[in-house]
Amino acid sequence: MSHNLTAGVMMFPTAYSIHPGDLGTAAEERNFESLWVAEHSHIPASRETPWPGGADLPQMYYDVVDPFVALSMAAQATTTLKLATGICLVAQRDPIQTAKAVASLDALSGGRVLFGVGGGWNREEMANHGTDFAGRWKLMRERIEAMKEIWTGDPATYHGELVSFDAIITNPKPAQKPYPPIHVGGAFPHGMRRAIRYGDGWIPLIGRGDDDIVDHLPAFRAAVTEAGRNPDDMEVTVYACPPDKTLVQRYADAGITRVVFGLPPADGDTVRGYLDTLAALI
Repeated sequence: MSHNLTAGVMMFPTAYSIHPGDLGTAAEERNFESLWVAEHSHIPASRETPWPGGADLPQMYYDVVDPFVALSMAAQATTTLKLATGICLVAQRDPIQTAKAVASLDALSGGRVLFGVGGGWNREEMANHGTDFAGRWKLMRERIEAMKEIWTGDPATYHGELVSFDAIITNPKPAQKPYPPIHVGGAFPHGMRRAIRYGDGWIPLIGRGDDDIVDHLPAFRAAVTEAGRNPDDMEVTVYACPPDKTLVQRYADAGITRVVFGLPPADGDTVRGYLDTLAALI
């Protein structure tokens, strides 16, 4: 495996799966770079919006714990592991509160946060938060822009069409300067474009249709350059990477920054056993 490809793991942590602190310890002991946790505030009982991953929505979607609580517990149990949201549903969250949560976690963990964000797929879930599905992308962008101001401004102000506030003072500021790296989820080409516009990295997800990420890298790097940015500064994280050594090597050879392997929300012995299997891959 290429020396510059790092590996992380992701989970939907629940109240009955391995404790996030134990998971963080197990991942760090096996030299995984990062732990990513998913978010859903709830799943509407109507189940009108089809899940992009298939017919039946896995139970873990209903049961996942709050990402910042899980990552805080993982932070306390570790020293070097990066703490990542994969992904935070920014369009369903108050930006001032979310900025506070991200900054607090980063400050208390010694600057270990990776802020993964995405638009989400569940219309009814968004509607319950007062978010219009069709306008979610603009709302997400403005909320992230507002959070950047909160993390760097003293005082901070932001005036967009959907998010607006006069001067506010909010601490702590993140330990990482100017703020934790923002990794934007989404498919090629639209997710890529959003990542380039207001992120520090792009997170394409494996298993949702168009999977040949390597084929898109030339277009990605060209678009980054066209936007006046350095492609070397924009990370590409392959999310839900299959545990396939040949595929991982292909990503390494292509210059992908990071692969993130999925873990089952299972008991400690099961998860540690699977972590051992994954560690052997890398």
